[in-house]
Amino acid sequence: MTTAPAVNGQVIGMAHYATRAVAERLLTQGTTFHQSLALNAADAKGGIIERDRLVERLTGAAKLDVAAVDRTIAELTAAGLLEERHGDRPLLALTDAGEALVRTHRAALTEVTAELYGDLPAEDLATTGRVLAEVTARADAMLAAG
Repeated sequence: MTTAPAVNGQVIGMAHYATRAVAERLLTQGTTFHQSLALNAADAKGGIIERDRLVERLTGAAKLDVAAVDRTIAELTAAGLLEERHGDRPLLALTDAGEALVRTHRAALTEVTAELYGDLPAEDLATTGRVLAEVTARADAMLAAG
């Protein structure tokens, strides 16, 4: 019988990079992982998101710097997957092509997620979720404190 490794940053990181590599294989039309995060963020807001909120989301959750987010947005608008809308606040909206790409990615990720997590006990997943959320909150607090 093998023993499970102690949970630490290395084990968590290895799981993250392994699942990210699987997710990146599913991306289509030459989209990058960061682009998929941006498209999903817009989709989560009904297809339209304030530019500042998208920047906050990607700098906060994905820990990208603002320049990387700006490049990602520029790449998505150049590819016709996001479009800028001007008004009181700068908005970014999914185009029809962007919406179709999000649906394609989501369907593929749903299958992979079921394969990766489907047979794991719900109680283990709930505990893992709580622990990882707490570790993330503590790391975010450290980053905010400087």
